[in-house]
Amino acid sequence: MNEALKELSDHIAAAMGAHILSSEIRHGELMLRVHRDAVARVMKFLRDDANCQFKMLVDLCGVDWPERPERFEVVYNLLSLKQNQRVRVKVSTDEDNPVPSITSVFSAAGWFEREAWDLYGILFSDHPDLRRILTDYGFQGHPLRKDFPLTGFVQVRYDEEQKRVVNEPVNLTQEFRGFDFLSPWEGMTTLPGDEKVKRNDD
Repeated sequence: MNEALKELSDHIAAAMGAHILSSEIRHGELMLRVHRDAVARVMKFLRDDANCQFKMLVDLCGVDWPERPERFEVVYNLLSLKQNQRVRVKVSTDEDNPVPSITSVFSAAGWFEREAWDLYGILFSDHPDLRRILTDYGFQGHPLRKDFPLTGFVQVRYDEEQKRVVNEPVNLTQEFRGFDFLSPWEGMTTLPGDEKVKRNDD
């Protein structure tokens, strides 16, 4: 299997080498890191080339690495039923530079790219309808970013007096507590309930 993937990697590198930053085989799959501006061109090649035929976009998702200068990765998972192979393509970007949309190559990318925009704030240029898809109207921020607060900024609830759904700032009924993660049973020789157990120390 790895030999077939190596041949595929060499074939892609020969045709698209100028656009490929790196190529490796991990977990039985070929992984390509691609120049952001060339992603649509590479995707078209992977779909149409006779030796590739990756006709199915299985998934597209975002990843957040806040410590990196380009904090976001867009990960594309492609499947070739004809070749019985998968390939994973990765592109890096930041909050300001959009990734070219691949909706012209794979129409299924439309909703996936909207999800990545909604949850991570990753911009996609030339997307036909880039708007939120999972969060509520007027939602502030992007909830899957690592720096997004666990509580969010607003809470939604039904107000019995007003007889409608209201948005309001988060109001926690209990303060966050600091946990030191040390077990209260640390160092005990007998747990509660085990007092009647006869130990055989010889």
